[in-house]
Amino acid sequence: MLAQITPSPADLAERLSEAQKNYEAALGFFPDQMNTTVIIENVLRLAEEAGVKAIQLITQPWTTEEFGDQEYAVFRLSINAGGDYAGLAGFIDRLETDTPPTLVIESIIIKRATDIDEQVASFEAGLEIAVYARPPTADGSGEAEE
Repeated sequence: MLAQITPSPADLAERLSEAQKNYEAALGFFPDQMNTTVIIENVLRLAEEAGVKAIQLITQPWTTEEFGDQEYAVFRLSINAGGDYAGLAGFIDRLETDTPPTLVIESIIIKRATDIDEQVASFEAGLEIAVYARPPTADGSGEAEE
């Protein structure tokens, strides 16, 4: 029976080292749980820079969600924003490319709202956003301050 066991690959140590590097890089991609105030301020700053008016912002507390066999801390917020098409497009683009890299637009609904007096097309967008982070450790470290 021992003769039928195939020998280990010669590059097993290299493969293990590469897997460890990839694992550490993946862990580094997910930041520690962030301060919710900083996240909100960043979203509002991006809206202002894009010339978009943030009409309403609703947040939920951090939760822990499981995907596969991994747990992640998740912060969700809903925002309604209004402005012209270029401003909204710029705002959405900046949300997708700015920090944190783990911000995800889960849902977006855009409606056109024309001001009859000025004949200017404006738009309203409702966005559902989630920010993913590493969950707090058992000792409580990694939790954000409010």
